[in-house]
Amino acid sequence: KEKERETMFAAENGLKGDPRLEAISAAIRVVPNFPKKGIMFQDITTLLLDHKAFKHTIDIFVDRYKDMQISVVAGVEARGFMFGPSIALAIGAKFVPLRKPGKLPGKVISESYELEYGHDRLEMHVDAVKPLERVIIIDDLVATGGTLSAAISLMESQGAEVVECACVIGLPEVKGQHKLKGKPLYVLVEPSGLDEFC
Repeated sequence: KEKERETMFAAENGLKGDPRLEAISAAIRVVPNFPKKGIMFQDITTLLLDHKAFKHTIDIFVDRYKDMQISVVAGVEARGFMFGPSIALAIGAKFVPLRKPGKLPGKVISESYELEYGHDRLEMHVDAVKPLERVIIIDDLVATGGTLSAAISLMESQGAEVVECACVIGLPEVKGQHKLKGKPLYVLVEPSGLDEFC
């Protein structure tokens, strides 16, 4: 049997032709040359303005995770915060924010990760997750996988089990899959507007 792909697009996993995916993709605005020249920024704020498309996004994630005995939904600052709490409420899990340095008031653990132009860090309260809790990690977009990798490390350092990472948008061939420590990645749609720079 062929090894399952680490990156799973919703359209290839039971949702082929699902009109909800098209509505989600259409609701995401593409802003050329932001924050710098050559970048096609995928703006999910317009998705949040479209209550039907936003609901489709949450519903698809909830359908996927409701029967997986997930106890923690961890959201990556800041756009992971826009999807994670709704998913957590719907599946009966707690929401854990993974924040940039200096934002959490309690005792924290941190994990550094590399960016194209330097490095950054994610932090989490030390008592946010418990050993053996089952976790999904959510963010809006995945490019290189560095941020998700740091999030996985934070969870695993506390003995939690990361079941899967989930993103609304992912590159057709997500770079840096190896950085996800072998954890599967579930993506709803591919980014729009990339062909304008190809």
